[in-house]
Amino acid sequence: MKLSLVIDELISEKGLDRTVLSGIMCEGILAAYKKKYPDLDISVEYNKKTDEIDAFVKKTVVSSVHDENSQISIRKARALKEDIAIDETLNVPFTEKIGRIEILKAKQIIAQKIRSIEALTIYNEFKPKEGTIVYGVVYKNEHSGSIVKLGDTFAFLPKSLMIPEEKLSIGYSIRALLKEVLAEPRHENQLILDRSSVDFLSGLFEIEIPEVFEKLVEIKKIVRAPGYKSKVAVISHEKNIDPVGTCVGVGGARIKPILRELGNEKIDIIEYSPDIEDFIRDALKPAEINRVQMTDDANANVWVDEDQRSFAIGKMGQNISLAAQLTGVSIHLVKNESIELPKIEESAEIIE
Repeated sequence: MKLSLVIDELISEKGLDRTVLSGIMCEGILAAYKKKYPDLDISVEYNKKTDEIDAFVKKTVVSSVHDENSQISIRKARALKEDIAIDETLNVPFTEKIGRIEILKAKQIIAQKIRSIEALTIYNEFKPKEGTIVYGVVYKNEHSGSIVKLGDTFAFLPKSLMIPEEKLSIGYSIRALLKEVLAEPRHENQLILDRSSVDFLSGLFEIEIPEVFEKLVEIKKIVRAPGYKSKVAVISHEKNIDPVGTCVGVGGARIKPILRELGNEKIDIIEYSPDIEDFIRDALKPAEINRVQMTDDANANVWVDEDQRSFAIGKMGQNISLAAQLTGVSIHLVKNESIELPKIEESAEIIE
């Protein structure tokens, strides 16, 4: 096969520059020649007329040849270059062939060079997008995660960074955080995605809620149990803007796209308050709280009616745990009838 056909195929498949590909081909072939003829000073170049790579060996012009590998007679040299003189060097066409092993070496080098160029191209394109939300289509599901196609480039969403128990169907459009852009692929993956972090949820809020993007409404903190529930503390920097209502939207119009993206995960949006007792009360929603009392800077007793305890605690203790993480306070639930001498029923310590 002519070299131009190979290059055209690679240009079509990889989208690489013709000049760069020609150089890579030459590098690979040169390495193959040097492997078989390590003692010779060989060089190669692409011959556009023949559409092949020509090899040359550097020889010194002498009057009498003692080493055929490194010397050439003045008579033979002048047949190639009329004005050549003794002791000058000349690149002489090298007609010896390389074998199957050397050709395999050339292919390996060419493939590695092409992979390096591809990796650099992907890195330069996506590194500025690291930490932002990207849009993709699920291409393939594997045991360790899912391959997602971002335009013409593939990214990897590890199972550990997926929302627990979510099923991603092939062809399904998703959004994800571009968590990491690697300079070189790791296990064939260069772009790492994430859907389980608080950063992903924060990015969705910025996309769906203009006031958050414009910093009129600030997200003070997000805590998340992926697949179950997230709690988002927000505060308004404009008197006329209700931070919670702004994030929810009329009829839930703003929060619904985020909820759809997260599947069955619930989101509690809470107005941040500098009054820690008020903040704890709201953080424990949907439970209705009767009383909150700080016992010291790191602990609070919270009184709830019996029918509200399960709401305050949540499934597998997640609601009270998230509230503790959000407020930075260890929360202890107390029965209402024991206000004078509190009997602690349930508690949640801060989980970093």
